[in-house]
Amino acid sequence: MKVDETSRKTDETRGPGRRLHGAIAHRLGTDILSGKYAPGEVLSGEVAFAEELKVSRSAYREAIQVLTAKGLVASRPKAGTRVLPRERWNLLDPDVLGWAFAGKPDIEFVRSLFELRAIVEPAAARFAARRRDKDDLKTMKDALAAMRRHTLTTDAGRAADRDFHNAILTATRNDALMVLSASIGAAVNWTTQFKQRARALPRNPIPDHVRVYDAIAAGDENAAAEAMNVLVDLALEDTRSAIEDRDAPQTQPDALAEE
Repeated sequence: MKVDETSRKTDETRGPGRRLHGAIAHRLGTDILSGKYAPGEVLSGEVAFAEELKVSRSAYREAIQVLTAKGLVASRPKAGTRVLPRERWNLLDPDVLGWAFAGKPDIEFVRSLFELRAIVEPAAARFAARRRDKDDLKTMKDALAAMRRHTLTTDAGRAADRDFHNAILTATRNDALMVLSASIGAAVNWTTQFKQRARALPRNPIPDHVRVYDAIAAGDENAAAEAMNVLVDLALEDTRSAIEDRDAPQTQPDALAEE
């Protein structure tokens, strides 16, 4: 079957049927997010696609249902499956975020994610400084310790990073903000992974997280908001730099200069 191996790993704990349609959804979702299939375009028919991917028609239909639920496509009898306008896409869905970063992400989309974080996370840090309890602080502190122990180059370190940001949203005691935890966590995870594809992280961001924690632990609302604002701004600069490095033409060493 010609589906992406990465998606198979992400679904390895599921049954064979769920792994299969999850892999197909990953393939199609990645193609849509990358622009291979543009909004308004009609996908190949069920039979043709099933034959191309060498999968059953039922698995393909289940994958389309996944994409439909995420706002990427709409299926109608006789009209086929059409890619919906981008404004209909659930871009904050963790799977959709993963598909967006599976290839080369659009810089404008990356910027929009960081603008969202810049709006939400400093305010969340301010509320957390006001409302956190000892359990919240312990969760943040444990996450920081795991980030130091594993580093952000590992899955365990990035999971700890997500735990840290999730703990801050939880400490706000604001249900509407807490709903964003999966989306914020996914955005943090994928941008961190992206920054490391072509090179090592340009700097160690853990001290930025420590400053946020220290301000929240001290109950200093203004300092917590400012520290988080700096953390998000620096993360955006690191990500933009990674995209620019990836776009830069590769030059061959000058043989004469080496002599």
